Amino acid sequence: MIGELTNNQIDQVLHSQAVGRIACYTNDKPYIVPVTYAFDGEYLYLHSREGMKIKMMRKNPVVCFEVDIIENMANWRSVIIWGRYEELKKETDRQRAAKILKERVLPLQTSETVSRPAEGTNPPLVVEKKQRAIIYRIRITEKTGRFEKSGR
Repeated sequence: MIGELTNNQIDQVLHSQAVGRIACYTNDKPYIVPVTYAFDGEYLYLHSREGMKIKMMRKNPVVCFEVDIIENMANWRSVIIWGRYEELKKETDRQRAAKILKERVLPLQTSETVSRPAEGTNPPLVVEKKQRAIIYRIRITEKTGRFEKSGR
């Protein structure tokens, strides 16, 4: 069965994932890349370093965002967001967004070479040494979701 997700189900998908794809468009050139994100129920929060994606979104702030949960080809959920890029420059806004991102993404970043920061510490959100992260949010203007669920 294929169907549409409710607003509550859309929000559940957004809250449950940390990697999605953001698409932007300028000068007759679409561009889509995977990104880590956090969702607070109102905005998507993201960070990046200076590059093509940021330059394009500064020029044209209208973006599209996609995230999905794929169990198999017959059982999946997909969410599409349309919204506007908003670069956070005010320090209080940056700190709030960084906190939301860290709380969502840092618990997922463990491996042989990456470990969690010590409890009670507040590591800086750095994308690359000597380069301050660009922290931004997507103000959601429209959202939709679809699913397929097999009876098997």
